[in-house]
Amino acid sequence: MTSRALTVGFDLDMTLIDSRPGIKAAYQALSAETGTYIDADLAVTRLGPPLEQELRNWFPEERIREMGDRYREIYPTYAIAPTLAMPGAREAVAAVRARGGRAIVVTAKHEPNAKLHLAHLGIEADAVIGWLWAEAKAEALREHEASVYVGDHTGDVRGARTAGALSVAVATGPCDAAELRAAGADVVLGGLTEFADWLDAYAAAGPV
Repeated sequence: MTSRALTVGFDLDMTLIDSRPGIKAAYQALSAETGTYIDADLAVTRLGPPLEQELRNWFPEERIREMGDRYREIYPTYAIAPTLAMPGAREAVAAVRARGGRAIVVTAKHEPNAKLHLAHLGIEADAVIGWLWAEAKAEALREHEASVYVGDHTGDVRGARTAGALSVAVATGPCDAAELRAAGADVVLGGLTEFADWLDAYAAAGPV
């Protein structure tokens, strides 16, 4: 750790927000519009990777770009209102700020939609960076000098490790605690409700 101001990065889906109800509604709307079957209940069990990866399970490759664009277009209509904050999300961000730190969001989600979610739920981030998945998240983490990255997926662990940041994993998404540890997470929490206490202990160990 260094003496510079603490910057903590957070993933979005299933870390800060429970977007499953909203994403399910958006997939159902896309299915109805296109006449293509999408198992929305299944799709929301594997959130994390970029949208196109999921769409390939339902559409031919030549339609992926079109369907991705259309999904993102209809997303604000169907997905923002049903989405909930994860337990402890606001408190986790507040804990970072209480120590004079910065809380940023680094997500694979379409950045404008990520910002809509945070605004709707009243979660205030110092920066929101979208369109980055797994190791690519390291670009934003390095740029913002994040020393900690919090996420629910093994891809988030890889992003943190690539950036040289401490990987704090929360077992609230598709990856369980054992998977997150096996991927190399430095810390595994049951959820963000445990984050503030962890941050207190982390800060007590040295300057942040």
